[in-house]
This record gives sequence, structure tokens and C-alpha cells, in this order.
Amino acid sequence: MAWNNRCKITVLRKEFYSDLAEQYLSNPAVGKCAVFEEGQEFIVTKENYLTMLDGKFCSEAWAAISHYVYAALQGGSVMHGWTRDQKVMITCCNDGTRPVIFKIERLED
Repeated sequence: MAWNNRCKITVLRKEFYSDLAEQYLSNPAVGKCAVFEEGQEFIVTKENYLTMLDGKFCSEAWAAISHYVYAALQGGSVMHGWTRDQKVMITCCNDGTRPVIFKIERLED
């Protein structure tokens, strides 16, 4: 398959579970993720995929979602049979106390 597609990542929500933070974090007042803003969008192409959007994306979040982005860039189904539109997926980073929720969309030109 060719890398003919683009992918859009949209930050839908930033959560913070204060009860878990209080119980487990060394700094429970850390609050929501400071890296992303709700509504923020990123366009991923074959040129910027391998560089985590030229270093503009959190490495932990990228590790959690990049395989879905790769599938979208290859033209594959992001989440076949799970979402109403197989070109769209809702996923999150792996921070259990303050996750960021992302929408991944395969864009077709």
C-alpha cells in the first residue's frame, strides 16, 4: 500500500482523575495534561509521521496512538466494525490519571 492518505488527530478532551492522582502521584495537584489543548488539531503525513509531527507531539501519547495513525496513512480501516465510520477512531493516551482523548480520522484527497 502507498502512503497516499493524510490523517487528522483532534484533541477531544483532557481528563483528570483527582482521586487517582491523590492516591498515586507524587504531585497530586498536577492537574490536566499541559501539552495539549482541547480542539487542537494535527495533520499527519508520510513526511512527518516518523518525527512525531516534527517533535510537536507528546512521545507517550504518540506511542499509544501511532499504530492507528499508521493504519490510516496506509489507507486501512482505523477501527473496522467498531465505529460508525471505519475512517474514524476515538482513542486516548496511556496516562491513567490524566488521559487525553483523541479523534483519529483518515483523510482522503
